[in-house]
Amino acid sequence: MSLDHFRFAGAHAVLTGAASGMGEQMAHQLAERGTHLVLVDRDEPRLKAVLDEISTRHPDLEVHIEIADLSDVPTVDTLVKRVLAVSPQVDLLINNAGVALGGTFAEVTAEEFDWVQDINFRAPVALTRGLLPAVLAAPAGHIVNVSSLFGIIGPAGQSAYSSSKFAIRGFSEVLRHELAPLGVGVTTVHPGGIRTRIAENARVAASASAGEAARGRSSFDKLLTYPADKAAAQIVEGIERRKARVLIAASAVVPDLLARLLPTRYGVVMDVLQKAVARRG
Repeated sequence: MSLDHFRFAGAHAVLTGAASGMGEQMAHQLAERGTHLVLVDRDEPRLKAVLDEISTRHPDLEVHIEIADLSDVPTVDTLVKRVLAVSPQVDLLINNAGVALGGTFAEVTAEEFDWVQDINFRAPVALTRGLLPAVLAAPAGHIVNVSSLFGIIGPAGQSAYSSSKFAIRGFSEVLRHELAPLGVGVTTVHPGGIRTRIAENARVAASASAGEAARGRSSFDKLLTYPADKAAAQIVEGIERRKARVLIAASAVVPDLLARLLPTRYGVVMDVLQKAVARRG
């Protein structure tokens, strides 16, 4: 079913992970298009700074912030009530908040694994469930779930992160099929190496040595080169055009192609490419 283009002017959006990176950039770009905002993040000082900047530039917009730790999934119901109290109309929901965790499945504890699933998958599902009636009531609602390059491929050392991103991808595809007949669009976003704070905030399995942890963060950080503002612009364009999927940067486009051509053997090619990148670094 083909949906009309999304209209940002006068719409009301809820955006998680809005204090930095792609979330911060999306908040600014949505505001520039005349969208009222409810911004969610756990980093209160950074989120308040985003609020102040947007409110100064766009005094005519309604901009609210909600401080929330999405790792505490049972509290999402309370977050939903707070969001609807300040913005009963929800035209656009963007589940952008996410965390990373490095380590093989054998190294990662059950608690570490579940922490990633809670933030990257269970919280977006709970937020979507709570806000879906408002999105369905909107004239032309839309939902965005940010997956990852690692929601397309599953490299070694990313068992928790990749599992969560494949899960949000599957959830999004089902939602798209269920909601399209009701006039609601769903976009899944697969960013490649976007320059955000995710590497800075990423965890490494507690059982890993200090040296392994440092090497893992350094290797991860080298992959993050694509500007967050350009990534945000592609997402906003994808929303406007009601695209089912947005691939961001060659670091997502190339693995997507490899996964299609070599569904069981893409890992060999990816290893070669990663070693080439490491030598250049």
